[in-house]
Amino acid sequence: MNIFSHLFTTANLLILLFNFSTALDIIDSSQSLPDGQTMVSKGGSFQLGFFTPDGSTKRYLGIWYGNIPVKTVVWVANRNNPINDSSALLTINTAGNPVLLTQNRTHVVWSASNLTKDAQDPILQLLDSGNLVLRNKNDADSGLYLWQSFDYPSDTLLPGMKLGWDLKTGINRYLSSWRTSNDPSVGDFRWEVELQSNPQLVMWKGTEKFYTSGPWTGTSFSGGQTLKPNPIFTYKFVSNENEVYYMFNLKNSSLLTRIVMDQTTYNRQRYVWNDVTHSWIVYDTVPRDRCDNYGLCGVYGICMINELPVCQCLKRFSPNSLQGWNSMDWSQGCVRNKPLNCDKGDAFVRYDRLKLPDPSHSWVSKTMTLRECRAKCLQNCSCMAYSNADFTGQGSGCTIWFNDLVDFRQFPDGAQHLYIRLNSSEIEKAKPAIKIVAIVFASIALFCGILLISFYIKKRNAKGIGKSSGIYQNKDSQSDEMELPIFELSTIVNATNDFSMANKIGEGGFGTVFRGTLIGGLEIAVKKQSRSSGQGLSEFKTEVLLISKLQHRNLVKLLGCCIQGEEKMLVYEYMPNGSLDSFIFARDTSKLLDWATRYNIICGIARGLLYLHQDSRLRIIHRDLKASNVLLDGEMNPKISDFGMAKTFGGEQTEGSTNRVVGTYGYMAPEYATDGTFSIKSDVFSFGVIVLEIISGKRSRGFYHPNHNQNLIGHAWELWKEGKSLEFVDSLVGESSDLSQVMRCIHISLLCVQQHADERPSMGSVILMLSSEISLPQPKEPGFLKDSKGSFYFESSSSNIESTNDVSFSLLHPR
Repeated sequence: MNIFSHLFTTANLLILLFNFSTALDIIDSSQSLPDGQTMVSKGGSFQLGFFTPDGSTKRYLGIWYGNIPVKTVVWVANRNNPINDSSALLTINTAGNPVLLTQNRTHVVWSASNLTKDAQDPILQLLDSGNLVLRNKNDADSGLYLWQSFDYPSDTLLPGMKLGWDLKTGINRYLSSWRTSNDPSVGDFRWEVELQSNPQLVMWKGTEKFYTSGPWTGTSFSGGQTLKPNPIFTYKFVSNENEVYYMFNLKNSSLLTRIVMDQTTYNRQRYVWNDVTHSWIVYDTVPRDRCDNYGLCGVYGICMINELPVCQCLKRFSPNSLQGWNSMDWSQGCVRNKPLNCDKGDAFVRYDRLKLPDPSHSWVSKTMTLRECRAKCLQNCSCMAYSNADFTGQGSGCTIWFNDLVDFRQFPDGAQHLYIRLNSSEIEKAKPAIKIVAIVFASIALFCGILLISFYIKKRNAKGIGKSSGIYQNKDSQSDEMELPIFELSTIVNATNDFSMANKIGEGGFGTVFRGTLIGGLEIAVKKQSRSSGQGLSEFKTEVLLISKLQHRNLVKLLGCCIQGEEKMLVYEYMPNGSLDSFIFARDTSKLLDWATRYNIICGIARGLLYLHQDSRLRIIHRDLKASNVLLDGEMNPKISDFGMAKTFGGEQTEGSTNRVVGTYGYMAPEYATDGTFSIKSDVFSFGVIVLEIISGKRSRGFYHPNHNQNLIGHAWELWKEGKSLEFVDSLVGESSDLSQVMRCIHISLLCVQQHADERPSMGSVILMLSSEISLPQPKEPGFLKDSKGSFYFESSSSNIESTNDVSFSLLHPR
């Protein structure tokens, strides 16, 4: 072979290799990726293919860096379902979903789910960011993805990835460690955004908090003092009505950096690639030291890394257990030197240069001034501290904390400060100068005077409004002012055409619901209380006061009320698709609910409940959650309604009891029906029942299976035990369903209806289970009551009877 032939052959080979490489950044529905081949992003930054971890024999589909000599895996598809041989391949199925097949290419090992819209000529592409995306072929430059791996991270966060929540879809993007260095299955170390009114980053070790970042202060997290200007990356934290997330980006695109959750060291480590040593070096680590361990010093204890011992009590606090403190057991924390005296008046002391306490039980206003913040905290005996929400500039906004404060640490510098509630006598001792004392008390007196004047004017105006509009006045309602529009009866009469039967859209235990149209064209729904309704003025006020302060897209919006004489009415936004039960239990309308719509409804109800239980100012227990109390807007988005039976809790309270059991047969948790005990977990039980109804298309109340005489919950449980859960699914769902997603929802619903309340998941956990592929615990026997024949029933007594939309009953006891 002469030199020219040799050069020609070599050139052709290079051209073939180049074409092969560039073609493999994309596969379409006619192609597949078998074990032994890789996809390579256009710039060569990342590769996708099959790999075996060192020390393992299992095969996994993953993404790794393509331009460094050390194979570094950043994402794994089938991390909990390893492959035992090299027979697998990645392809796109007929539904447009990327799937990983094995066992003669018939068994699905992994599948990308929750597509944002229908796939039309879909292609799978590996981007130079390390993101594996599914998109329609014609959406090449739009950035619209049907699915992306960045929404389902493994143990690694790359530049441009979001760590946090998409509140529209319910997706929670979080990192979870590998179980071991050669086993990428999900470990027990997790890093995520804790979704609440004041979000923060949390590391979990199993079910226990391991580290918290503290709340966002405008430029960094309260506990993240290392997040300062640096030459490598920028970062941001976004929190709005659509999404809550943390993200970092590189300042120099030629650098490589990643954040990894390390199961071995229980650290979140940021690595930077060193081109000289050809190795990864650790840039920073969290937790950084012992003081980053969550709650190390207990309540009101502060960790000071340069002191011995590291745990000290805040000034004006003393160890709760001196013996434990001396033996370096700080778990019982500290207590105030002088107890609070809320009735006679408390005050606040400012503490500086510290990590703000865990915001899990806090409330935030972005517009309130610090003075208004102090006044609001002072009015609530459960409020223990307040501070600015944003510390940039002169500081702005308001954060108030409820109940005991935990997870403090001292910093050598910083602008963060916190005002902690103390007995006023402690404040007097803390002020060294009489002049300062005089100024402070004079300011307080002036402020209180303004408040009294404002209160007097407001009450006088309220009385005037009441007289002019005919509002029913009650001496017990003086502290429960309704801060929402009050409609004149004539306005409601005109809007509903004098409550015409043609405008009637519903009826229940409360009364009748009418559709109406206000002048200007706004459609409304008017819930008019019947004279025989079991809901009195107290329940009516409860619903008005609660809903007027709740703002969430999955809660029905209250526009106003009308109280005139004996007439009591609530005015809501109009929901054109009515209640959920009118859709799922009617054969002509239930066929309109494909699985995607049903799944969206399930997730929406879950998000609404999470807001009530955790993210609203006070913890709210609905106590009458059922399909008829879930309304559907024009786009079939669910909105929880009817808060007349709701109860509110403050601070740490999670449970209550009553002698007046209210609710609806078929949805009530066992502990509530039998003992009158209610909690957020009783709402979780009701949610589980609704999910079963949505999946099966059958009512919980009145359902008995002819073969085993079980109710709906019992029927679902029997099929689950027999491995026949697909028989539970509504036949009308048909081919529209993602069977793995349906099975997961049945699994979650059975976890929600377990007999014992403490074994049921919280709604935060439910959303996590719905929006991720984490492994689920096995459900235990559900909370349904049965006699020797297996039937489910209650026995009513003759007193304390409460009426609901579906049935009347009293304190309920199993026979």
